Amino acid sequence: MTTEDAPILVEACVDSVASAVAAERGGASRLELCAALFDGGTTPSAGMIAACTEAVSIPVFVMIRPRGGGFIYSEAERDVMRRDVVVARELGADGVAIGGLRPDGVIDLALVRRLVESAQDLGVTFHRAFDLTPDLEASLASLADAGVHRVLTAGGASTAADGVRTLAKLVRKADSRLTVMAGGGVREENVRTLVSVSGVREVHVRLTRLTHSDEAAARRDLRVRNPLPDDEASWEETDEQRVRSFVRTLTAMR
Repeated sequence: MTTEDAPILVEACVDSVASAVAAERGGASRLELCAALFDGGTTPSAGMIAACTEAVSIPVFVMIRPRGGGFIYSEAERDVMRRDVVVARELGADGVAIGGLRPDGVIDLALVRRLVESAQDLGVTFHRAFDLTPDLEASLASLADAGVHRVLTAGGASTAADGVRTLAKLVRKADSRLTVMAGGGVREENVRTLVSVSGVREVHVRLTRLTHSDEAAARRDLRVRNPLPDDEASWEETDEQRVRSFVRTLTAMR
């Protein structure tokens, strides 16, 4: 069987044990396990990793991302990512999805090499931070040199359908050095054209349905969720000055 004749591999992005099991039953061949998918995906808990790897028989790749927002990380965050790779490996993950950029938008190769080394024999995917880099073909080559096995990309566009021509160029550029996996808005209605035009042999999908809790909505006026910021590169962080002011206010009450 030639590469062109082999089935297209479907990787399902999941955030729970129930979703992991549903994806496997539906025919997915691999999982990307995340938390906080409304924020683009972050590292899931150790308990979630352990439970999902036990619940399914297909490979589980764990997202390694310490927070939402952009992809430029502090030294403390880089250390967290290294530790999370080790934990994922120890808990039975088959691979990890990593990513990081320098302030100029170029791949943070120092971080990539550090995480690839920590992954040891695990598969390594570079996630869609790739699409933010200024030169996709150069980024692809640098990741192959760094030991990354796979790149998840929409061809530098918002969706893989929009970036299909660039995806085709990346597939040709990658050759056998690494795998180009199409992701970003891949749906039932566009996957045939996407695969045919781009030549990708792996696709990354979400494919969800809205599910409601059995919990009675007794207080429809009460919301715990906060809306995400419009700025993709922003995130919320504790403000030291606000905490100090708050503590002083309470102290003054004594």
